[in-house]
Amino acid sequence: METDHQLVLPVIDLANFPKELEKLAAAATGLGSFRIVNHGMSPMLTEEMKIVTRSLFKLPAEARRRSVNDNIHGGGYISLSELRFLEAFSIYDASSMTDIHTFCSLLDTTTQQRCDLKVYSEIISAYIEKLHDVVVNVARKVAESVGYILADFSFDEWPCLARLNFFNFKVEEDIGCIGVPAHTDSGFLSVLQEDVSVGGLEIMNSNGNFVSIDPVPGTLIVNIGDVGKVVKVWSNGRLQNAKHRVICKDAKSRISINMFLLAAKDDKVETEAIFVDSEHPRIYQTFILSEYRKLRDTSGFRAGEILPLL
Repeated sequence: METDHQLVLPVIDLANFPKELEKLAAAATGLGSFRIVNHGMSPMLTEEMKIVTRSLFKLPAEARRRSVNDNIHGGGYISLSELRFLEAFSIYDASSMTDIHTFCSLLDTTTQQRCDLKVYSEIISAYIEKLHDVVVNVARKVAESVGYILADFSFDEWPCLARLNFFNFKVEEDIGCIGVPAHTDSGFLSVLQEDVSVGGLEIMNSNGNFVSIDPVPGTLIVNIGDVGKVVKVWSNGRLQNAKHRVICKDAKSRISINMFLLAAKDDKVETEAIFVDSEHPRIYQTFILSEYRKLRDTSGFRAGEILPLL
């Protein structure tokens, strides 16, 4: 259901396949965004992860800054100086338990924090491991929904970036302000655990207007990314990347947790041969995702505008 002010995302039941394939194909090639249920993430683990996420942003500033990683695009800590309301921690590669433990080990400063972080590390590891299973499962089903047979193909080894977001909304004057500007995700797809107590996510609808997405407890949101338009590149234009943003809806802090499935391990993005034929000529040239992501940032074009140049 869609109006100029509110959008109800399609709901895909992961326990009802292959019956849901046609519905999934419509969502992935249409709006490029949908909810999933029966995803396998336990309510207890997701609640624990929300508590851990809020706790990490209460660590001293010098501890938070230790996780900055200038050698990895989008890795480590993002401070409020970069975006007015947003702080974030990124873990790359989140499919690697070594990277997760390294991330946590960089944050401790005191004996008490070291004890807390040991518990946090266990929760983060369990959560991300399970969320990675969900991401791979969804990616596989999206590929199958547009006719890609995965007999000799797997998303399991594709790098994933996990991001913990904290929106520092405080006062009435913040309401209506932009937390994250309009953008598309640069990877294949992302899976989002939203803050069910505070809204703020908006997605561009078929009329080109941003409309609110109300939180729905127990669900996760999937957004197709540029590697879905880059995924659109991968699928030769069949999948649709979702343009979205975050707006302050209430004068209180908001968190969200994302996992981004990026691209193949060699970082190369190219259209799969199955999507190219006489009626569907190749649209995009092959490119390197890390270079594309840097180009998005340096150019300021973060909503898929660069893709037609590829």
